[in-house]
Amino acid sequence: MSVDSRDASKLWGGRFEDGPSEVFERFSGSLHFDRKLFQADILGSQAYARALAQVGILTEDEAQTISHALERIPEDDAATADDEDIHTYVIRHLKELTGELADKIHTGRSRNEQVSLDTRLWLRGEIDGALGLLDRLMEALLDSAEAHPDAVIPGYTHMRRAQPVTWAHYLLAYVEMFTRDRERLLQAKARVNVMPLGSGALAGSGFPVDRQALARELGFDSVTANSMDVAADRDWALDFLYAAAVTMLHLSRLAEDWILYSSEEFGWLELGDGVTSGSSLMPQKKNPDSLELIRGKCGRVFGDLTAVFVTLKGLPMTYNRDLQEDKEPLFDASAQLTASLEMAALVVRTSRLKPAAPRAAAEDGWLVATDLAEELARRGVPFHQAHQLVGRLVLESVKSGKKPGDWTGEALAEFDARFQPEMVRLMNPSEGMKTRTAAGGTAPETVRQALDAARKRLESML
Repeated sequence: MSVDSRDASKLWGGRFEDGPSEVFERFSGSLHFDRKLFQADILGSQAYARALAQVGILTEDEAQTISHALERIPEDDAATADDEDIHTYVIRHLKELTGELADKIHTGRSRNEQVSLDTRLWLRGEIDGALGLLDRLMEALLDSAEAHPDAVIPGYTHMRRAQPVTWAHYLLAYVEMFTRDRERLLQAKARVNVMPLGSGALAGSGFPVDRQALARELGFDSVTANSMDVAADRDWALDFLYAAAVTMLHLSRLAEDWILYSSEEFGWLELGDGVTSGSSLMPQKKNPDSLELIRGKCGRVFGDLTAVFVTLKGLPMTYNRDLQEDKEPLFDASAQLTASLEMAALVVRTSRLKPAAPRAAAEDGWLVATDLAEELARRGVPFHQAHQLVGRLVLESVKSGKKPGDWTGEALAEFDARFQPEMVRLMNPSEGMKTRTAAGGTAPETVRQALDAARKRLESML
């Protein structure tokens, strides 16, 4: 009988006469990426050893011996080891430290549930990290908004100047997006934080381990309800990937805005030196590489979500080795999300608004047209007629090269008697905004209240 010398360290092998081929081992090995789960595997194995002691498989001394030995296993060696996966790596070291006692640790435990446990433990921590970074980004946005409470900028539809808004109101739009992202991450965490250990390979454990006690010890909110579901389930991974993808989408939109707003054509923002780069050829360049990379990494995370989605779509119940392919997309999505959140917060912190430029843009175009039409409506002119009248005023102005600020009250009244001379005040973008007092609007007082509410909401999260 020919048996590969490494088979003794595997968690399986008795059924086989020959060991796996070198090609198969290279193809199926996962230690090069799942070593990220090392700490989670140690934590879960220690808890399981104590659970085995409670049902008489291990003595208390044996459980302590295993737990202490697990703490002595070196994490760094996993980078160069040639074990099948992180679980095999841990067991091999455990056996070197404790001998045959290590053979008891897998009593009633399958790698299927172990993988689910380890990945959930790891992902739970990653979500917590992302939440903290998201909070810091929102804090930076609120700080910028509060630093420029009266700054006026054009709001856009179809990438055309539409209506004047405040810089603070604009930033609060992203705070709302990121608040929803925070909610999605918390919802994903709730689904991640369900304890699978004690499910066996698919039929449940053959030993009466106290799953509720394991859940409490490992910090899970509850235990899974069906052992077959545990072996097949990666919905919780999809939930995280979706939450990460939507967060990246919002980061990408913010990046796109600020790439434009910091360009010479807009000139609203000056990005900090620490988040930009130069050109190897053109000495004058200051490129928004940090924002471009955020925008680019968004596509990677979308791809990670799609990869796991497609992997899962055709799998029969319960466990299939295809599920190994969830790890790298999960690891990548989390890495890109956290790096992008950290980068975005630094960009916001180190960028400088140049309020004169967006103010001039708001004054040059006819962003006040809606304010004029609505003032006419308040004075009894049917809105459709008011819309037509202001449209004619804009057309006349465009033809004659007049900007809103070039009109006087008398000239307005002369253009059409339905315009009152005092309505000329609305040619100032700051005036029309004062009417938008409905909740969620850009009236300065409404925005101040929204800022206060957002700040209190964020402080309650920290």
